[in-house]
Amino acid sequence: MIIVAALYHFTRFADPAALRGPLLDLARAQGVRGSLLLAGEGINGTIAGSRAGIDAMLAHIRALPGCADLEWKESPATDMPFGRMKVRLKREIVTMGQPDVDPRARVGHYVEARDWNALISAPDVAVIDTRNAYEVAIGTFEGAVDPGTRSFGEFPAWWAENADRFHNKRIAMFCTGGIRCEKSTNWLLAQGVQEVFHLKGGILKYLEDVPADDSLWQGECFVFDQRVSVGHGLRQGDNAMCHACRRPVTPEDRAHPDYEEGVSCAACIHDYDDARRARFRERMRQVRLAQARGTVHMGDGAISGA
Repeated sequence: MIIVAALYHFTRFADPAALRGPLLDLARAQGVRGSLLLAGEGINGTIAGSRAGIDAMLAHIRALPGCADLEWKESPATDMPFGRMKVRLKREIVTMGQPDVDPRARVGHYVEARDWNALISAPDVAVIDTRNAYEVAIGTFEGAVDPGTRSFGEFPAWWAENADRFHNKRIAMFCTGGIRCEKSTNWLLAQGVQEVFHLKGGILKYLEDVPADDSLWQGECFVFDQRVSVGHGLRQGDNAMCHACRRPVTPEDRAHPDYEEGVSCAACIHDYDDARRARFRERMRQVRLAQARGTVHMGDGAISGA
C-alpha cells in the first residue's frame, strides 16, 4: 500500500534553499514522490511512498528548524499518485499575496472535526469555503458560502467586497488541510472580525474522523495528486482529471460529448485551438505507451495548486 502524507508547517527558515537538496536526495533514496514547497515562512506539500519512506521523510522534516511539532494527515492509495519528486522554492508556501499576514502571530479558533457540525449549524454562524471554485464544484459543506475564487490570492479582494454580508456573524472557515485557513483567519482578524473559527486539520481530517451517517459534507474533496478526490474514510473518489485544464471531472462530465481523455472537457473545450489539442492527443498517446511499459510519463504527473 502507498501512504500519502499531506503536511504543512509555518516556521521561519533563514535559508530555504539550503534545505532543498537534502530533502530531494532523501526522497529519491527512499523512493518517495510528490511535491514540497519551501519558503521563508515554512514548508507545505504532499508526498507518497512506502511506510518506511514516509517515516524517513517525516523524521527529516521534523528535524528542520522549528518543525518539531509538525502535524500531518495520512491516507492510503492503491497506486503511486505522483510521477516524480519536486522540491520547489517559493515566496509563500500558500500564495495569498499579503505580506503582513503571519499565521504564527495569531489565527482563528481551532475547531475539532467532532465539534464542527454543531458550530456550522448555529444560526449566527456564516460558513465560508476558502478553496478555489473548481474544488468547491465537486464537494463542500452544506450551506457553505462559495467565494467563487480562481486562486487563493483573490480571497482578500472578495472579502473586501462582501464583508457587509457577514455583519454580526461568527465566521467559520475551512479548506482541504487547514493551511489556507491559517492565513485567511489571520487576515480576517486583522480586518476587525471578532469571532473567527476554522476546521482543524481541514476537510481531510473531517472525512477521516466523522462517519458518513453523521456528516454534513456533500460530494468529494479535491486533492492535489492523481487520486483527484477522496471521500469519507479518505477513500479514493470517483472523479478524474482533465489533463488539458487540470480541473476535476465527474463521471457525468466524462459522459459529455466535449470530453476527450487528456484533450478536453466541457469546461475548457473553447480554451484551446486545434493545434493545442493535437499536442494534447500526442501527449496522451505517450502517457498510454508509458503505462503499457509500466513506466511513468512526465506529462502524467501531479496536479499543481495550493
